[in-house]
Amino acid sequence: MTENHPQPLCETPPSDAAPSLHGIGSPNRSKERPARAALSRLMEPQDAAGLALVQAAGAVDALRIATGGLAPGPELEQEVASLLGDNGVSAAWTGLASALRRWAPRIPDLAPERDLATMQRLGGRMIIPGDPMWPSQLADLGLHEPLCLWWRGHELEFPPLRRVVALVGSRDSTSYGASVTGDFAYGLGQRGYTVVSGGAYGIDAHAHRGALTGGTNHMPTIAVMAGGVDRYYPSGNEDLLRAVANQGTVIAEVPPGSAPTRYRFLQRNRIIAALAGVTVVVEARWRSGALNTAHHAESIGRAVAAVPGSIHSANSAGCHRLLRDGGAVCVTDIGEIAELAGSSGEALAEDKETDPSDHDGLTLEDLILLDALPVRSTSSVEKLAVVAGLSPESVRAGLGRLGLLGLAASERGAWKRSGNRG
Repeated sequence: MTENHPQPLCETPPSDAAPSLHGIGSPNRSKERPARAALSRLMEPQDAAGLALVQAAGAVDALRIATGGLAPGPELEQEVASLLGDNGVSAAWTGLASALRRWAPRIPDLAPERDLATMQRLGGRMIIPGDPMWPSQLADLGLHEPLCLWWRGHELEFPPLRRVVALVGSRDSTSYGASVTGDFAYGLGQRGYTVVSGGAYGIDAHAHRGALTGGTNHMPTIAVMAGGVDRYYPSGNEDLLRAVANQGTVIAEVPPGSAPTRYRFLQRNRIIAALAGVTVVVEARWRSGALNTAHHAESIGRAVAAVPGSIHSANSAGCHRLLRDGGAVCVTDIGEIAELAGSSGEALAEDKETDPSDHDGLTLEDLILLDALPVRSTSSVEKLAVVAGLSPESVRAGLGRLGLLGLAASERGAWKRSGNRG
């Protein structure tokens, strides 16, 4: 006789039950899409307990648990706690019961079909992990990968990591910051890069404008919003953001109608950082939100760069802080940014012609590492591993080989490209 209470997720469900965790019958994607839409309204961005629940139970069952339709078993509680511990956020974990109380007030407002219909009416859509349009680089966020993205703009395959550059900085930018950002964005657009920023006033706006003007690919710029994409915010940038949506893409992890709160501004910064191969801070005050983006980029192994400014300018104090603390590489032109982004050697070709014979006898890994080596500046083993997509051990071995061939040179423990083949 079947009992009336919900079956714990740690047990194997009968064949006619809804799919459960541990891969017992993968959830139907037609159910997963509205489930993730609902969860994105129920939970705040980067809600660690909620994201761990989704990872452990799957989106469909996670929604049933979060809304009181399914009781979690003790094994699930343990798995969620383990996921949080593995990601260094277990200190705030007090059990699913407290999370359920936190989510309860929002349950009556859940209407995923309405939100999906709103996006369709706007000419947009919602994408989830596994969709062809989903940016694969977001997986580097691990547990903090967004549940979904609400998308307005061109429906194209997302550009690879090495072809995306984030330009961020102060909202109250100076004429110097505006000029540098516009030049960088235009030049990167001319080279076929996609420029990602946050759609705000100041440096963000100049980044989007420059990319739209200079862009040569089908997705010249991406604006990552802190609120719903149904409302262009700030209102003073509405025309600009409409242009971004028409020529590029506007995305958010929160559903239509969501307000751009301060917390959401900070959380969306991790998405900007994860989408780009390099994050460039053009101008930033000592406590600028752009430094938060740089921190996210550094924490997931992305390259971080900063533009130097006047020592008398408060708008450059944050950039100088990044450079002084060693968290960023100093950049002064587009070629240096392209090198950091890992651009398949395109920037190197402009700076230095290479004799084809230099490549004779090199393995594929050595060729990739050679392309990743900067010409003018130096790079650490760790950064080269990120740019080249190789393990630190492979990078060290490859640098040894390239050094013996006269193609790489070491300066105080960091490496650069050398043209003196012995």
